[in-house]
Amino acid sequence: MQLNILKAKIHRATVTHAELHYEGSCAIDGRLLDISGIREYEQIHIYNVNNGQRFVTYAIRGEEGSGVISVNGAAAHCAQPGDLVIICAYGVCEEAEAAKYKPTLVYVDRDNALTHTNRSMPAQAA
Repeated sequence: MQLNILKAKIHRATVTHAELHYEGSCAIDGRLLDISGIREYEQIHIYNVNNGQRFVTYAIRGEEGSGVISVNGAAAHCAQPGDLVIICAYGVCEEAEAAKYKPTLVYVDRDNALTHTNRSMPAQAA
């Protein structure tokens, strides 16, 4: 059986731009793409912490070190500058691989500068 699992996420990034009339996508600081392993043109899911919107688009490379997170095209209706978002990419693997797989988790500050990475999340307390 094949499973769809979390490949990578950029956690609580701050939206810097919402460009309604730019060709659709989400521009992400190229350094964050490289660190997370998310590839340009890869499908991504974006979860808006501020308003609960969840949407799918694709990643495009933003200027390295710029901190840019630009939600573009129709998706610009789902986020505005200052919103916190979680950006996720998923991959497909076999069950045996999934049992050993650890996603790349990227954490940023309010300026979208890297604070740290991790390969697992702590267990949620009851």
